[in-house]
Amino acid sequence: MVAPLLITPQLRAQLEAWLMEDLGRGDLTAPALHGCHGVAHWVAKAEGRFCGGVLVEPLLCLLDPAARVRLLVEEGELVKPGQRVLELDAEAQALVAMERTALNLAMRLSGIATATAALVAQLKGSGVQLADTRKTTPGLRVLEKYAVRCGGGLNHRMGLDDAAMLKENHLAWAGGVEAAMAAVRASAPWPAPVIVEAETEMEAIAAVRAGADGVLLDEFSPEELKVLVPRLRDEARARPGAAPVVLEASGIQPDALAAYAASGLDLISTSAPVTRSSWLDLSMRFTLAGG
Repeated sequence: MVAPLLITPQLRAQLEAWLMEDLGRGDLTAPALHGCHGVAHWVAKAEGRFCGGVLVEPLLCLLDPAARVRLLVEEGELVKPGQRVLELDAEAQALVAMERTALNLAMRLSGIATATAALVAQLKGSGVQLADTRKTTPGLRVLEKYAVRCGGGLNHRMGLDDAAMLKENHLAWAGGVEAAMAAVRASAPWPAPVIVEAETEMEAIAAVRAGADGVLLDEFSPEELKVLVPRLRDEARARPGAAPVVLEASGIQPDALAAYAASGLDLISTSAPVTRSSWLDLSMRFTLAGG
């Protein structure tokens, strides 16, 4: 399970900031709940993959350190309408104050996990994996990429510092594939893969021959890939030590993943789970303790 490593000091600070954004100068309804202890549960109102439950306890405990949260489903698990996904026990003021922030985050992340799982299902049995992109919401990247993992996808790279992806402008300004790759490898302060985005067959072949760790084939059709991918595999086998290369397609049609996968790619990357997903509807229902 990937959740425990998710709750870092930085994320705890973000959660507090998001909670304070909603609280502002204070919840004006709090006096009506003074001295009340409450229990509540979350319920799914639509079918999908639940994600974000691990954020509820850290949020709630900012307002009530004695609060208790019990997760009823695993992160990424399929839930049905009407199904309870977690239970809460805390001061009523705290439950009401954190409700919207926690639900908004979980509904957003559950929507991403649900959309990811639907795309991953198209690739079942193909051996091709689905990866995300850097098209994420500023401030939410760690959580949105976590949701992709909960839906069965892979994180391509978290930022500009963990892999070098050379795109059209890099190649043009540096003077070509070999020059761009040489500049990056000569100055990189830590080991990192070098990936070249290729928009033509010639660029893709040049990238493999220059020793790229990966080649991102952008906006090629499935038919073009069926011809190009085997050729690039042959080029990789001719490299010193037959060094492998990761072949990836982007700029794809999300409803036709199986056709792309049939070419023998390693990865298909898409921003669709983050940029095109809808929130999964969840709600919180309350009772007074003992009620």
